[in-house]
Amino acid sequence: MGLARLAALHGVATTYSPSAGVTVPVPDSTVVAVLAALGVDAATPEAVRAALAAAESAAGERLLPSTVVAWLPATGPPPVAVPPGSRVRVDLEDGGLLEWRELAPGAPAPEPGGNPAAERPAPAGGGPSAAHRWAQLPAGVHRLTVRTDGGRTGSAALVVAPEAVDQPAERVHGFLVQLYSLLSARSWGMGDLGDLGELASWAGRCLGSGFVQVNPLHAAVPGEPADPSPYRPSSRRFPDPVHLRIEDIPEYAYVTGQDRYRLDAILEKAAELRASVLEKGALIDRDAVWRLKARALELVARVPLGPGRRAAYCAYLAERGRALDDHATWCALAEVHGPDWHTWPEGLRDPRSPETARARGDLMDRVDFHCRLAWLTDEQLAAAAAAARGAGMAVGIVHDLAVGVHPDGADAWAEQDAFAAGMSVGAPPDAFNARGQDWGLPPWRPDVLAASGYAPFRGLLRGLLRHAGALRLDHVMGLFRLWWVPAGARPTEGTYVRYDAEAMLAVLVLEARRAGAVVIGEDLGTVECGVREALSRRGVLGTSVLWFERDWAGGGRPLPPEDWREGCVATATTHDLPSTAARLTGEHVALRHRLGLLTRPLDQERREDSAEVAEWRACLARLGLLPEGSHDEEGGIRAVYRFLLRTPARMVGVWLPDAVGDRRPQNLPGTWDQYPNWRLPVADAAGRPMTLEDLAASPRLHALMGVFRPDPAPRSGTPGARPS
Repeated sequence: MGLARLAALHGVATTYSPSAGVTVPVPDSTVVAVLAALGVDAATPEAVRAALAAAESAAGERLLPSTVVAWLPATGPPPVAVPPGSRVRVDLEDGGLLEWRELAPGAPAPEPGGNPAAERPAPAGGGPSAAHRWAQLPAGVHRLTVRTDGGRTGSAALVVAPEAVDQPAERVHGFLVQLYSLLSARSWGMGDLGDLGELASWAGRCLGSGFVQVNPLHAAVPGEPADPSPYRPSSRRFPDPVHLRIEDIPEYAYVTGQDRYRLDAILEKAAELRASVLEKGALIDRDAVWRLKARALELVARVPLGPGRRAAYCAYLAERGRALDDHATWCALAEVHGPDWHTWPEGLRDPRSPETARARGDLMDRVDFHCRLAWLTDEQLAAAAAAARGAGMAVGIVHDLAVGVHPDGADAWAEQDAFAAGMSVGAPPDAFNARGQDWGLPPWRPDVLAASGYAPFRGLLRGLLRHAGALRLDHVMGLFRLWWVPAGARPTEGTYVRYDAEAMLAVLVLEARRAGAVVIGEDLGTVECGVREALSRRGVLGTSVLWFERDWAGGGRPLPPEDWREGCVATATTHDLPSTAARLTGEHVALRHRLGLLTRPLDQERREDSAEVAEWRACLARLGLLPEGSHDEEGGIRAVYRFLLRTPARMVGVWLPDAVGDRRPQNLPGTWDQYPNWRLPVADAAGRPMTLEDLAASPRLHALMGVFRPDPAPRSGTPGARPS
């Protein structure tokens, strides 16, 4: 019982429910290991008793929690109970100050004088004066200090957030694409930020699209072979310069002399690399692309910045501050000592050590080079966002936030105190994976986040939202709890650790509202009760995928379109699922059979898959959405998107490969070297790679996008224009 009580005090679960009515106990060894990662010794019964006594004593003495959340407009009681007679002080993030004294309910208020914000008291417990006090607080992250008449003092971060994030005023549609897979005639072997700007400009102007959603563009861990997954980055705080369009860098035009000859030779190699992917069937080779771009960037960086460009660069350095300095220092150290900071000389493993400070000075030129790359990438992200806005997109570029970072990378080194050592994020066993999952990503410590006023999370969001019209959060349920797996344990031997979802959501809403951005949560899979409701209350859109939307209370039939939720991005598929063509033709079953991934006989898999597809086709036909007939593949894909338009979903996402009949998934979960995950260009139904120029001219794509042309008469269930 003592261990369970101790675990509960620290948000560590001792049981979990993989399905309704089923409760599974967590091994004591897991609970002990997780508590140790949170700085709590529970290795022996004596240690448990001591830790429990210390935790309960600290809770009793604590005047304020580490972080307090207030929502605007402040119409209810104060966000935290303050003892009567206490002095309340709020240091505002802009340097302002609010002070007052909390009085007992019913106590007369003295006459105000001087500074009304400082001297007009408010009764405790939430009377009109108290409500007025808290209602004066502006949105932001402030410092709350309370001093009682008895001399006790408490201090907390105070997050004051608007009630909800903004949503699109009316329904919009747009493309979902893995940027690396979208090559143009100008790419260097993989899609880049120039291609993103071109796609957004064309889709907005010619197709009326309201957004383009891309994969995470986070910085990858260097080295060969690099991990191609965009969901296992070195840093989520800075983008990867591999996405740069080299020719769009202003200094590129001023490379002269021998460096120009060298640059021209690199351009020839880039053309060969592009041709190998588009014409010869080669896979996208991120390592080869980066080798060429790194050499080109070294040459471009020799060109001095003009006064205006230098001023812009210095402004960027000042704005990003220590976070950028840490990131660039890690990149420079990784060039010398390798990409795993755990193997570096001991002094360099600490970003604040004297040894690291000396190394930073010794490597000043390389640190500056990596700062320059971050700045150039930021500029091109801004240009892509501007292209989307200029094309009239209501939302613009939707960026993606991975659920975690690589344990060896820059963020884990720079912010290692915020990560739980010896732990990895994953998923418990469920109906789809009886062995559970271990994603190899270290989790944030909830106690450190709270103690810092969620500074790491705030900084991360602020950086990502700089040039985002919307932000998608992968595995958004991680704002509430994450499945922690101790090092050396099986995924089934993990447990859930809870986060302060109210605080996490407040920070998310605050930063998104400041940026004017929409927020989308990937809430597929196991979602605990109340999570979707909490997200919806704060304006966070969910993700609804056609094949998963069923009326489970009515026998599991396809959910009628009018019964879908409005607060979502409705899609036919995702990067982890089969394309619509593969689903309708059964090609995804054949692929898994070829790779030996089926757990049941092939005939049984085919029968069940065919029955599911037939059920959906019948549903589409009943709704009059399949005029082309049940055996027309292109007509079937168009029918799927017609169905999505019948739903009230606020956003409808078109998987770009669906527009040209691509049958191959970008990622096949459960595979590593058996399948070329994250390395395939967008291709047509025959598997021939297509350039962005080919896509823009594709009759098949235009036939599909014709589904999205405005109807003279609104469809049932389609929301009209409405401000959020």
